[in-house]
Amino acid sequence: MTNRRAFVKQSLFASCAMLLQPSIKALQPPASDIKISLAQWSLHRTLKAGKLINSDFPDKARKDFGIDAVDYVCQFFGDRKMDWRAAAADKKYLAYLLQRSKDAGVYNHVVMVDEEGFLALPNDKERLQAVNNHRKWVEAAAFLGCRSLRVNLHGSGATGDKRLASIDSLSRLGEFAAPMHVNIVVENHGSDSSKGQWMAAVVKGVNKPNVGTLPDFGNFCIAQEWGTTQGDCADAYDRYKGIEEMLPYAKAVSAKTYDFDANGEQPKMDYKRLLDIVKASGFKGYIGIEFEGFTQPEEEGVRKTKALLERYL
Repeated sequence: MTNRRAFVKQSLFASCAMLLQPSIKALQPPASDIKISLAQWSLHRTLKAGKLINSDFPDKARKDFGIDAVDYVCQFFGDRKMDWRAAAADKKYLAYLLQRSKDAGVYNHVVMVDEEGFLALPNDKERLQAVNNHRKWVEAAAFLGCRSLRVNLHGSGATGDKRLASIDSLSRLGEFAAPMHVNIVVENHGSDSSKGQWMAAVVKGVNKPNVGTLPDFGNFCIAQEWGTTQGDCADAYDRYKGIEEMLPYAKAVSAKTYDFDANGEQPKMDYKRLLDIVKASGFKGYIGIEFEGFTQPEEEGVRKTKALLERYL
């Protein structure tokens, strides 16, 4: 009798455990440990129209979208009529921006730098001036507590010459940024930089722990100046192959989106496939929302991008 009772108790316990198992599993954190940030370019039309200023961006990210990490764009630095290049070296302004982000409970993740010279230019004089122009942004990123500074590898000349020039530029910037604990990350952004294999070769050539990539889901048009695949592209690199090639060196990822279809998907790219590639790589860090659509309001685009990421992450 005792044995029968013990058997029944054990069976009931086992059945309950099986029923509870899915709930226990659901409470565990995701193995990929991927978080979401908001790239400022998602609101570039609003910022350019003066309806939003840089120092209000962290608060907006948190309150309007429930996002607690931000990626700044250099050209929006400074408020109102303040010159954005001067703002990068203005400690008073940077201290104010840092305080605003702290007050909002937002982590400053990346500063994205454009229009500060060509880092892939074989001409040493012009290229080294570009390297120097980026140094103030490294210091600004460090002041704000950012993990990374995003740069571009634009330039002219033969592919091999641009690769060597890029390795030299990134090596110099990586060495400068290392004592400040800032990463230098490169985004695929047109021409040779939209080729995943080329980007991987550049970062391998630099061979520094604080120099890596920031793969962007959208910028794989080799023939387009900034690499966008939003419109027609005469010469496009395979985006899925490119993401795979850059992910081993990725310190952040850019979730580029264009206009959405009725199902909340991206007609020009398979988002599930892209995010499966990211997860399979073992990437851990932030994926930045970067909405760039033409036909939908920016805030709507941000929310739809966040929903799409959450669907597949």
